[in-house]
Amino acid sequence: MTMCSSVGKLCGVVVGWRWVVAGITLAAVPLMARADDAAVGSRRVLVCGARTAIVEIAPGGDQETVVWSYPASSREGWVLPNGNVLLALSKGGPTPKGAAIEIKRGVTKPGETTTADEIIWRYNGRQDEVNSIQKTAEGTYVLTEAGPSPRLLEIGGDDQVKAEFPLLCQKQNAHMQTRMSRKQTDGTYLVPHLLDFAIIRYDTAGKELARINTRVAGEPSVNSWPFTAIALPDGGILAGLTNGNRVVEFDKEGVVRWQITAAETDGAIADACGVQRLPSGNTMIASYHIGKNGVRMLEVSSEKTVVWQWKANVPAVHHFQVLAVDGVDLAGPALR
Repeated sequence: MTMCSSVGKLCGVVVGWRWVVAGITLAAVPLMARADDAAVGSRRVLVCGARTAIVEIAPGGDQETVVWSYPASSREGWVLPNGNVLLALSKGGPTPKGAAIEIKRGVTKPGETTTADEIIWRYNGRQDEVNSIQKTAEGTYVLTEAGPSPRLLEIGGDDQVKAEFPLLCQKQNAHMQTRMSRKQTDGTYLVPHLLDFAIIRYDTAGKELARINTRVAGEPSVNSWPFTAIALPDGGILAGLTNGNRVVEFDKEGVVRWQITAAETDGAIADACGVQRLPSGNTMIASYHIGKNGVRMLEVSSEKTVVWQWKANVPAVHHFQVLAVDGVDLAGPALR
């Protein structure tokens, strides 16, 4: 069965439970505003990568204030509703196989008793690395572990395993097995698999329910490896396609309905890793290889206008969570 989206008349084919995307149009769409002319305001962001910190980025996008930091490299993280920070730590040093931790942040405000950060939950990786972490509304922790036996785990706060199943991905390159995996409100799990060019929806037993093929039709040399698989309120999925230097939005049938590429941002998108859809409808993108003229992150509208960017001599951002825009805290849950 062939289905077409309402955006650009892009078509795809649905085969059983497998979604096969075809006919992706890559023609550059002129920006309504150049990045250098973009309106800028403040952003408060949790940044993860070689540096793990909450930073307040001043209007202009070239100055920052560090609000909080943690002395370890991280794959991703969240600021939870109670203010705690949840991190997937990179492998190396004290975490040779990666780890996941929840941190109760210490108090350092003037006039209050100073307390240190406290780790209140921890999981130490058993294989090559821990690539993602999520805390559900029920209080469980969902993580993925890469290695000889790639797997997804859902663990209770009491450390009891609630779900565990093998991931259906290649095993030759552990580092490129998976990234930002998320449990959905219907109990299924969305998992992006990089070298498999696939976003797979699993049930609680690990059975594949559906699959999106993220390859760019007609361009086999484009490494459109999926990093994110963000479920949108209408059933669509937003994916950062890393080395493909693009962000793509699929409709609920797996058909491309919107995308933005490096060419459409004058090279500012370079290795589209972390992605977040903001309440405004704008999309924030991290360029892990650092975009043109040093762009670490940029925010684009649905019309593909660059409305904000961050240029700074700081470590590259692997993933992030935007916490506030122009001084206003964002309501959750974060779509990232």
